[in-house]
Amino acid sequence: TKLVEEGLVEGWSDPRMSTISGMRRRGYPAAAIREFCERIGVTKADNSVEMEILDACIRENLNENATRAMVVLDPVKVIITNYPEDKTEELIAPKHPQNESMGTRVVPFSRELYIDRADFKEEANNKFKRLVKDKEVRLRNAYVIRCDEVIKDENGEITELHCSYDSATLGANPEGRKVKGVIHWVSAAHGVKAEIRLYDRLFNHPHPDSDKEVDDFTVHLNPDSLVTLTESVVERSLIEAQAGTVYQFEREGYFCADSELCRDGKLVFNRTVTLRDTWAKIA
Repeated sequence: TKLVEEGLVEGWSDPRMSTISGMRRRGYPAAAIREFCERIGVTKADNSVEMEILDACIRENLNENATRAMVVLDPVKVIITNYPEDKTEELIAPKHPQNESMGTRVVPFSRELYIDRADFKEEANNKFKRLVKDKEVRLRNAYVIRCDEVIKDENGEITELHCSYDSATLGANPEGRKVKGVIHWVSAAHGVKAEIRLYDRLFNHPHPDSDKEVDDFTVHLNPDSLVTLTESVVERSLIEAQAGTVYQFEREGYFCADSELCRDGKLVFNRTVTLRDTWAKIA
């Protein structure tokens, strides 16, 4: 009650709250919650691993059932200089790589794209399997590109990457060249702007209300339990996303179309769970 009354969360339906409405907005599948209850059984003892088990149940369910899509959280523009300006290809990508019965989706490819800023470095060692200046990377379900030039503004911030593509690499590996990295992307002309809400654990402590060393359990609130991104771009297939539907945003995590905020053409996606347990190393 204190969290709601003091405005520390956005009400009882806040996706960080363990309420039915909160879990629904977060995109927790009912089947995953039932599986979680079966795994932990009924116990009166405190169990700090319960959240990890719940997250695991959700990941297993969504990995099997969620449609795949691409989103660029922090976009930087890529211009493919040797690709025709007036050309658009409609590439075909699977909705689920292990389940052909889910069908396919159309992903437009054009001269100007967005990739995630974190997927590029001007210089990097061989462990960095993404785009590097003067090196190649594969765009998922598309072509191999090479970064030829980096454009920066007066503050030294990267604004554009000028790249070239190999037209023979759609669905095929280039002869005599090893391209190890694969990154996701969205067409600049066809992508749709969306608000992405990166939800995480509400507290940094497994049992904040039972910590006898502090007087107020709210000192354990996680300051990064919600990070809102307003410049993200999602692929065109998500323009008709139905509220409550959960997707796997490839390489990023599982995200649910918000049941309260997706209206009047606005797209808002809440992170349901990350692809991997990011808390395992912290606990």
